[in-house]
Amino acid sequence: MNSADQWTGRTASALQAALRLSNERFAERLGIAARTVAGWHQKPDLRPKSEMQQVLDIALEQATPAERARFAEHLGDPAAEPSPADERLDADPHIGAALEWLDKHAGWSPGSARQAVAERLATLDVRELHDRGTRRGWVSQRNVAAALTAYYGSRLDDHGLFTARCGDLVMNTSVLTCTDWLDLDCELRPPYDRFRVPTAQPEPDLALDDHAARRAVQRLAETLAMNTRLSDNPIYRLLSTDIRERQLDGTFGGSRFVHYALTVDLLEGELVDAVAADSTAMPLRDRYLPDLGAVLDVSSRLTAGGVLALTAIARPADPYRGDADYLLLVQERSGNVLNAARRLAVIPKGFHQPLTDVRRDAQVGITLRRELEEELFGRPDIDNTVAEQLAADPLHPSRLTEPMHWLMAEPDRLRMECTGFGLNLVSGNYEFASLIVIDDEEFWERYGGVVEANWESATLRQYSTTDTELVTELLGDVAWSNEGLFAMAQGLRRLAQIGGERVKLPAIEWEISQ
Repeated sequence: MNSADQWTGRTASALQAALRLSNERFAERLGIAARTVAGWHQKPDLRPKSEMQQVLDIALEQATPAERARFAEHLGDPAAEPSPADERLDADPHIGAALEWLDKHAGWSPGSARQAVAERLATLDVRELHDRGTRRGWVSQRNVAAALTAYYGSRLDDHGLFTARCGDLVMNTSVLTCTDWLDLDCELRPPYDRFRVPTAQPEPDLALDDHAARRAVQRLAETLAMNTRLSDNPIYRLLSTDIRERQLDGTFGGSRFVHYALTVDLLEGELVDAVAADSTAMPLRDRYLPDLGAVLDVSSRLTAGGVLALTAIARPADPYRGDADYLLLVQERSGNVLNAARRLAVIPKGFHQPLTDVRRDAQVGITLRRELEEELFGRPDIDNTVAEQLAADPLHPSRLTEPMHWLMAEPDRLRMECTGFGLNLVSGNYEFASLIVIDDEEFWERYGGVVEANWESATLRQYSTTDTELVTELLGDVAWSNEGLFAMAQGLRRLAQIGGERVKLPAIEWEISQ
């Protein structure tokens, strides 16, 4: 297009999309009102007045070559190279599955979701999304816990919010739990770990209202703009529980990750944005998780979740480091994950989902072994966000990494326990807080140099169980995710009971809010 051509609402909107500016930013750049820009979207055939034609001409002339190429692409120039986001919108099968799911549950005709996401993607300003990420990072774990306590209250019958105390430090969380679900001392192997998957458990019907559908469109557009991974893999949904000391029992049904990502997973972002804006308006929460009764009624909603573990690895005494201890691993989550982004968490941490055997993989311990291989021992072939799973038995001994193979060679080398269970009010997720202990010092001497976090972590930190001051300071860090702090506190409690002289930490006690 050149200055001799006539601008229309459609071509002006195409320029806005090429510049990747929001309505407000585009209006500011042109020196006009934001409602004028909105009007171009509503009336694509509208021809702006001559003065506005000149303003748009100048904006196009000042655009960079890359922005001009995108403008040509949005006008339908076949020679223009599509952006990676647009290519993914058209070709990524997981995005395609999400669009199909959205059309179905919003009651739209096929293709409507794709068009809606494309239009929203064209108006997104990536810089604004980065700025929003920064604002979200300023909202602390304590802010989140306090906001959810204000929304729900702190107790229903014998269930209340988990609080841990370490000396004068009080750690409130958003994890709803009860006495029977804490200090489980439950080995993650049969016969203690015995969740089941009954046959034919259909999901409840779900129809998205207009607001819920628009938020799902926004999530997909942002996923494309920020190149966030999204994989439509099967996940477990919790149906019932029978959890007590030394026993994990209950039932799981099945769902798909896109169902989770486009519904209840949106509650975390809505909550954090509301806290940042000092607002109490959370319409998605009002719809999906309105009260504690709904939180506890796990069979009537999509209750997805996962397993996360504090990993403690024995190290020998060292003339430079000091006495024999346990190395504790803590991650800062990457900005490329869908939930708990940029938050502190224990590692490994992953969704509870089947690999190849829906019934056998329901055991919590299988997910934890898979996550240990994936997140710390470098097994990319079992990361279902990277590639499709084609192996008949991904955890077969012949496929294990060398560190995991060494651990599994002797039954006492790897201790895995569930230390607590709860329902996280952030998104309603179930959380199996766990502890991984490697007591044999030979492991660290052999494999300490190959223990490395995967793409889900931005950084990996190490702490010593003999460093009371630093671990206590870590517990007070406001950057924790709520489930991460829950698992950390419960893991340290259990480690103090079984770790002997390697553990020199202050006592941690828990209580359930009244």
